[in-house]
Parts: sequence; structure tokens; C-alpha cells
Amino acid sequence: MSKPITELTVVRKEQLTPGMVRIHFSGDLAAFAGSDFTDRYVKLVFGDPAELETGGRPTLRTYTALSPDVAAGTLAIDFVVHGDEGVAGPWAASAEPGDTIPVRGPGGAYAPDPAADWHLLAGDEAAIPAIRQALAALPSDAQGYVVLQVDAASYQQEVAAPAGVELTWLHRSDPAHPSLSEAVRALPWREGRVHAFVHGEGQAVMREIRPYLLKERAVPRDDVSVSAYWKQGRTEETFREWKSALAAEESTA
Repeated sequence: MSKPITELTVVRKEQLTPGMVRIHFSGDLAAFAGSDFTDRYVKLVFGDPAELETGGRPTLRTYTALSPDVAAGTLAIDFVVHGDEGVAGPWAASAEPGDTIPVRGPGGAYAPDPAADWHLLAGDEAAIPAIRQALAALPSDAQGYVVLQVDAASYQQEVAAPAGVELTWLHRSDPAHPSLSEAVRALPWREGRVHAFVHGEGQAVMREIRPYLLKERAVPRDDVSVSAYWKQGRTEETFREWKSALAAEESTA
């Protein structure tokens, strides 16, 4: 069934880091009722949303929906902004209160399992919103690791985690810092069942961390939420081509 389309209105905007902007929206969020996924998302429609009903293909961009309040009709979205690169980032950078954007959703598939013995959450800037929500949903006695990669120390954000969940920040600009996959591999492996959420750049999460978890560590597939949000050196459109090629490759493996 097609997800409903609704219009969100910009209420206010705040600069979280040099590379991330948070926009607060208002709108009819009835479709979010009963949605408990911490990675719940909407697809922003840049173009005529009516095209979605007639087989057209307007430009879509997927973003995590933060703290949707159905009764109040409010939610927030964090946008990674790299100057005038892309579609959604420049839109967010120039958005003003009163601006509107149609969105389709919500979707989602993950929430941390409180029955797991420990949790592993890893990703880059694009994954921080969903990881922050997952951490907020964890019980206070949760155990595990969080590994987050950003450009530099100035790009770090306030991320709260239970006392038993160890948080590590990685900086791309620091040659002394390991890559995301290297940092995940270096973590001491804990006893018991792990529930993992690993999202971000395609090479790191799909080609490096995913096989480590599924093959080397033999984590059951149902206990790993892993997906690429973007691919280094590719536009959104060519990134989708990369994902399709990866899926085709794996289907014949």
C-alpha cells in the first residue's frame, strides 16, 4: 500500500553543527500513530507529489523523522548540508518559517530489542538522527557500543547514551583516527546476543561492516539492521544505481 502524502510547514530552524541543520515542522501527523520504529523516516518530495500517483518520478530524498508528536502535529528533521551540493541540503539551508514541503511516509523497520544482551550502533552523520533515537529508546541498564564518524571535532553533537553504552567519535580529518569499519572491528566482542544498527556510507557499511557481522561474527540476519544511506563519490541518482547493482550481485552470489 502506498504511504500517505502530507504537507509539512517549516516552523523554525537551528544550526546543530557546521554541517548539519535541524528544521522543525508542523503538519498532520496522523499517519505516525502507532509507529514505534526508531529509524522511522519520511521521503521529501521535490516536485509535484501527484506524479507519485500517476507513475511519475519526482525527486525524493529520505530523512529520519525526529520525535513525531501526533497530537501536537510536530516533528523535526536533521539535514546534512555541504554548501550547494545535492537537493535537500541546499533546500534546508535556505528554508524559512512558513515554507512547505510535501512528504510521503512514514516508513521504518528498526527499534532496539530490549531483550538483547548488548547493542551495537554505528554510522556517520547521516545515521546520527536514527542512532540518537535508538539510544533514547534503550533501557537505562543497556550495554553496548556506539561508533559515530564525522568530519572533525566541531561536527560532533550532543548524543546521550545509557551509562553502559560506550560512545566513540571518529574524525575523518584526523589521520590518527581509524575508519568506521576499522573502529567497529576493534571493539571487544561481548558475550550474549547483540542487536546491531549500522547505517551510513555504502562502502563502509555494506562492503566492510556487514560481512564482518554476518559472516565473521555469525550474527543472525534478523539481529542486524544494515543499510547504505549514501556512497562516497556518487550523486543520489548514481548511488541508487550502485545499490541496484549491489542487490543484483548478491542475488546471483
